[in-house]
Amino acid sequence: MKTRSNYWLLLPYIQPQWRTITKGFIGIFGYVLATLVLINLAGKLAIPLAQGNLVAIVQITGTCALIFLVRGLFQAIQDMYMAKAALKVAFYLRQQLYTHLQKLNLSYFETTKAGDLSYRLTEDVDRIGEVVNKIFHDFIPCVLQLVAIAIYMIYLNLQLTLATMIIAPLIAILIGWFGELLRKHSSKNQNRVSGLSAIFLEVFNGIRLVQAFAAENYEIARFGDEAERNLKAKYSAERLKAIKSPILGFLSASSVLSLLIVGAWQISQDNLTVANFFSYLAAAALLVDPISHITKNYNEFKQGKASVRRVFELMAIQPTVIEKPNAIALPPVKGEVEYRHVSFIYQAGKLVLKDISLLVSPGEAIAVVGTSAAGKSIFVNLLPRFYDPKTGQILIDGVDIRDVKLHSLRRQIGIILQESIMFSGTIAQNIAFGQDFFDMQAVTAAAKIANAHKFISELPEDYRTWVGERGVNLSLGQRQRIAIARAVLLNPKILILDEATSALDSESEVLVQEALERLIENRTVFIIAHRLSTVRRCDRILVLEQGQIVELGTHEELLALNGRYGQFYAQEFS
Repeated sequence: MKTRSNYWLLLPYIQPQWRTITKGFIGIFGYVLATLVLINLAGKLAIPLAQGNLVAIVQITGTCALIFLVRGLFQAIQDMYMAKAALKVAFYLRQQLYTHLQKLNLSYFETTKAGDLSYRLTEDVDRIGEVVNKIFHDFIPCVLQLVAIAIYMIYLNLQLTLATMIIAPLIAILIGWFGELLRKHSSKNQNRVSGLSAIFLEVFNGIRLVQAFAAENYEIARFGDEAERNLKAKYSAERLKAIKSPILGFLSASSVLSLLIVGAWQISQDNLTVANFFSYLAAAALLVDPISHITKNYNEFKQGKASVRRVFELMAIQPTVIEKPNAIALPPVKGEVEYRHVSFIYQAGKLVLKDISLLVSPGEAIAVVGTSAAGKSIFVNLLPRFYDPKTGQILIDGVDIRDVKLHSLRRQIGIILQESIMFSGTIAQNIAFGQDFFDMQAVTAAAKIANAHKFISELPEDYRTWVGERGVNLSLGQRQRIAIARAVLLNPKILILDEATSALDSESEVLVQEALERLIENRTVFIIAHRLSTVRRCDRILVLEQGQIVELGTHEELLALNGRYGQFYAQEFS
C-alpha cells in the first residue's frame, strides 16, 4: 500500500508538544535578536579601528563578547526544548506504530518480513525523530535568522543585497534538484537495509537448519548479493553529494565576489560608508552558516521523507478483523461452540473452508484430522478470530463471536502450538504471560499440573530463572510443558491443541501427554494431530478434505465406515 511521504502527517504527533516547542521558540527569537545586535556592533567597530581608538575598540569588543554569551544561552534554551519535543514525537510515534502492529491480522504477519518491520519500528522512526529535531532545532532557527538578516541587509543597502542574492534562485533550484535525487537514493537504500535485516533474522533464527543442510556458503552468497546492492545504493547517494558540494561552493563564492565588487564601487562613489559596509560584511558572513545548514537540512529532509513514507505506509494498513463499536464483553463461558455454514476464502481467492456446520457440546473433545492444506489450522484459528469467515457464523454459548470484545473472547480460549513460543523473561513470567501481576502459588500449582515443577525446581534460580531469546536454553519438551502451565493458569473453558506433541521425543511426549490429559478435563477441546494415536480417545473425530467435513464420528464409527479416516489409520499403523 502506498502513502504520501508528507511531513504534515506528523502534525498529530507534534501538536501535543506545543508547550515545549513554544519555550524553544523563545530561545530562537532571543538568538536571532542577539545576532542582529552583533551585526550592528560590527559596523560601529569600523571607525575606532580606523582611528586606532583602543578604548573604544575594547568597549565594543567586550560588548560583543557579552552578546555572544547571551546568544549562546538562548541557543542552549532552544536546543534543550526542541530536542525534548523531537524525542517525544519519536517516542509517541513508535508507541503508536507498535500498538497498530498489535492490531493487524495474522495474515499480514504471514506475508511480511520481520526484518522489515523491525527496521521501520526502529531505524525509520529514529530517522523521523532526527528530522523533527532538525526542523525545530536547526531549520526553523536558520530560516528566521536568514529572513531577519536579509531584511536588515536590504535596509542597509538594496543594491548590495541584489548583487548578493542574484545567484540565490539558481542555488535554490540546484538544492531542490539534488534533494529530490537524494530522496530517491535514500528510499532505495532503506529498502536494501531492511532486506539485509530480514535475511539476518531469517538465517539466525534458522541457523540449525542452515548448518544441518551445510548451506552456510549459500547463505553467505545470498547475504553478500544483498549487501552489494546496499553498497551500490549508498555509493550512488554519496557520489551525488560529492558532485553537489563543488557546484554549490562555486556559486556561493561567485556571490561573495559580486558583493565585494559592488561594495567597493559604492564606497568609491560615496554611496556607502565604511561603517555600513562593515555591518553589511558581518551580515553576509553570518548568512553563510544558516544557508549552509538549510542546504544540508533540506537534503536530509528529502532523505527523511522515505522514512515517513515507510512508517505511514504501515500505519495505513487496516486490520480485517475489527471489533464492533458496540461490542460486549463475553461473559464466562460454559464451552458450547457452534459453526453455522462457515466458509473461508484467502485473499488470493482460494477457497479453504466450504459450508462448515458443527455443534460441539461443553466439555467435548473434537479431533480435527485431514491431509496437509485441508483447512485444519484455519478451522480452529477462526474460533479466537485470528481470521473472520467469508460467510456464516461462529457462536460460543449462543453468542456470535463477532459481537464480543476480542480481549474477552481470547482470554477464554487457550492455545498450545506445536512449537511453544517463549519470551525473554523469567520462567514465572512466561507461565503468567499477559499478566502484569500474578500469584506465585498459582503459577507453581499450574506448573505441577503441567509436569513442569520438577525440572523448574532443578534450575539455578527455579521460577526466577531467566529464559533466553525464544527459550533456547530450554528443551522442546520443557517449553511445551511451560506452555501447558500457561494454559492451566489461564484456566480457559475452550482449548485448542495444534500438533502439541508431534515434535517431541518419546520421554517428553509421555510427560506432556499426562499434563494434557489433566488440562483437557472438563473443557471443550479442539485437537489437531497427524498422529492418530493421540486422537483415538476424543469424543468425536472430524475429517476435513478440501475444506469440507467428509466424515464425523467416534474412532470406532469411522473405522467401521472404512472411508478417509480408515485410510489414514491404515497408512499410519501399517
